[in-house]
Amino acid sequence: MEFPENLLYTVEHEWVDWTPGTQDPLTCGITEYAADALGDIVYIQLPEVGAKVVTNEVCGELESTKSVSDLFSPVTGEVIEVNSAVVDDPAVVNSDPYGAGWLFRVRVDSAENLLTAAKYAELTKTD
Repeated sequence: MEFPENLLYTVEHEWVDWTPGTQDPLTCGITEYAADALGDIVYIQLPEVGAKVVTNEVCGELESTKSVSDLFSPVTGEVIEVNSAVVDDPAVVNSDPYGAGWLFRVRVDSAENLLTAAKYAELTKTD
């Protein structure tokens, strides 16, 4: 399973592109691990542009053929853009969770408890 080194992760399986030199706004999405666990995603509800999101609080929803899962914000800030392409075609999140399957962009006020790729890999490791 892939966990790009240039991203930071949450225990709720979201990622944020917060690397040295990255400018505000920051791009957020769900991990390949989350996309695989959900199965085929058929519906996505994202926060509205202008909405305030808070680290580790629910900001949307992902529905798959298996279940419905809350979407948590990896950072605190204001949503300035949503990826309407994934709303129109949710399967993009399954096929490219770190690229075209990004979910929203945030002008960040703060972030807490983000994990490196190595720490996230430890968290998701299965025996």
